[in-house]
Amino acid sequence: MWTCPKCERPFRREGQHHYCSEKTIDEIFAGKPDNVVLAFDDVLVATADWEPNLITPARKAIMFTNKRAWMVVRPMTKVLELSFFTDSVIHSPLLHKSTLDHMGKQKFRHTIRLSGPDELRPEAVVLLRKGYDWGNR
Repeated sequence: MWTCPKCERPFRREGQHHYCSEKTIDEIFAGKPDNVVLAFDDVLVATADWEPNLITPARKAIMFTNKRAWMVVRPMTKVLELSFFTDSVIHSPLLHKSTLDHMGKQKFRHTIRLSGPDELRPEAVVLLRKGYDWGNR
């Protein structure tokens, strides 16, 4: 693992290309509705025991990283978008989208959207865990 000396985010490869951000998680959520913030709290609770799991702010998102970035959380105007990665496509009615990721050769991006608190179902947490496990390989 390499840590950027400027933004202190961890990366798998030394000198890996990224955009540094000096924002805090609170700044990323500034102006977002309470339901989006509370949905993020549910994500934090669901993943709290998963170690290692570093949660860091990026420019417009929050990165969840173990050995590599396994999830990107984006607070949107009305929803919280959770994008997690695996090495194969997943078919589930809980997913908003599941597609080959343009940033990886054999990496698939799966998206779950939450409108508010108490929407993160146990079945969705199982899917997120697949992303976590992929990132920890």
